[in-house]
Amino acid sequence: MADDNNYGATPTLDEIVFENRNKQYGAYQLRTLYPKVLTRSFILGTILFLVAALTPFVILKLKEMNQAQKQEVDANLIEIIEEDVIIEQPIEEEPPPPPPPPVEEEQIEVIQNVVPEPKKAPVVETPPPPISKQLETQTGLVAQEGVKTPTYTPPPPPPSTGTKAATIEAPKPVVDQKKVYDDVEQLAEFPGGINAFRNKVGSNFDVESMEGEGSVSTEITFVVERDGSITDVKATGPNRNFNQEAERTIKSIRNKWTPAKINGQSVRYRFRMPLKMNFQ
Repeated sequence: MADDNNYGATPTLDEIVFENRNKQYGAYQLRTLYPKVLTRSFILGTILFLVAALTPFVILKLKEMNQAQKQEVDANLIEIIEEDVIIEQPIEEEPPPPPPPPVEEEQIEVIQNVVPEPKKAPVVETPPPPISKQLETQTGLVAQEGVKTPTYTPPPPPPSTGTKAATIEAPKPVVDQKKVYDDVEQLAEFPGGINAFRNKVGSNFDVESMEGEGSVSTEITFVVERDGSITDVKATGPNRNFNQEAERTIKSIRNKWTPAKINGQSVRYRFRMPLKMNFQ
């Protein structure tokens, strides 16, 4: 035992720690070989770092060596012949075309019914009966029939020589209260315009349900009823979740529309609107 504990003049730290212990155990050997392993690891790591750092420079140098030699071109100056200057002749301005002849408006002859001024009927003088007949006239209470004066009858109006322009009204289209129209005279309108409707859709859309979907698009169709309400909302697009959320958003908007009109009457109108959103 005395020989095992007999170390040199300056024992190492490992010898002091493992004094009177089993040195055949692996820990003693690991601590003894640790400096050699650390030195080898440092040298090997340095070599690998230098190889990784110098490899791009070596590859670049090899490429430069393998490049074809540049050919020198003798660039002698050549006398350049000046081109003749082309003088453009001024283009004569064409006289402006004569103004179109004035359109003569169709004159409509207006014929007035002129009633001729009535003329006094000529006085027909009846000679008095002879005296012998006057003596036979009886007086009394019996009514006597006198001489009748002819009454004046105005002549008929002259026949018209012209024709009045008759105004023919076009037949008004029949409006079906149950039919859904795609073409109308006056379009349905949201209060504030279509941009206000798009802002409503964007503010009521549930963005959290579509996170990570990217750019999604669809086409929404719905019917604006005669009272301004919205029915039959449908979204046709490749993303099913986006279609369902778009339909829910459109149905949640309670604002009344101004209905479409044909011939001044409110009709049912099918409205189409494309919708595209980006979800990051």
